[in-house]
Amino acid sequence: MLRRGFLGWLRGEPGHCSLAIVPTVAEEDAKRPHRERESLVQERTSTVNRMKSILIQFGVRNFNPVLRKASEKLDAVRTPEGIPLPHNAAAALRRHMERLRVIKEQIKAIERTRLQRLQRDPADKMNAMVFLLVRIIGFGVETAEQLVHEILFRDLRDRKAVARYAGLTGSPDESGSKRREKGLSRSGNGRVRTILIQLSWRLLKLQPGSELVLWYQKRTADAKGSRKPMIVAFARKLIIALWRYVNTGLLPEGFELKPAA
Repeated sequence: MLRRGFLGWLRGEPGHCSLAIVPTVAEEDAKRPHRERESLVQERTSTVNRMKSILIQFGVRNFNPVLRKASEKLDAVRTPEGIPLPHNAAAALRRHMERLRVIKEQIKAIERTRLQRLQRDPADKMNAMVFLLVRIIGFGVETAEQLVHEILFRDLRDRKAVARYAGLTGSPDESGSKRREKGLSRSGNGRVRTILIQLSWRLLKLQPGSELVLWYQKRTADAKGSRKPMIVAFARKLIIALWRYVNTGLLPEGFELKPAA
């Protein structure tokens, strides 16, 4: 079947098979920093939650284990009964604090290296896309870099391909004359989908005069139920508009830019 599909493609028969564009080694390696930072941020949150759970276990609610000098003040912490923390609990907290310190240093190292790379080669294709996105109010360097390295750098065919890769298209279930939507297909890039949903909620507040936000408000003005289904449609329109912006320079209608430094 693979041979038949390939021969049909050679004959020029449309729809016989499609070719996937494989990213280069450099393009795949460029995703590593922001993905590593994402996992480190999750690990940082998990470590802080573990420390708070240990403190809550002994009724301590007035001590912040995230502070820089928290380990030095740990001996002075007292439980509601007026006794110090047990030895093993205090030792576990100190290990978690040391782990948290290392995680924070690694996150700062990744962010510092990223800024140096952007400043060193601003004319690079991906770096130029990042600089275009961070000009928009509501975009930070982290969000811009994730979108560029996960989806916007790809040579996608059209806006439908952009929406499909972002995993923001529906999954219709057809049976005879019946047709119903079963929600998102979730066949695209999960990271991009998560970033876009979060970014969409943010831009509703930071870009109130944009055409996309006005469209969303008009469609949800009389909504009796949840507005979450419409935010997916908003995110789909948003990624298509951003794809056009970084490739053609056409700013989405009504989007405000940050003042020039």
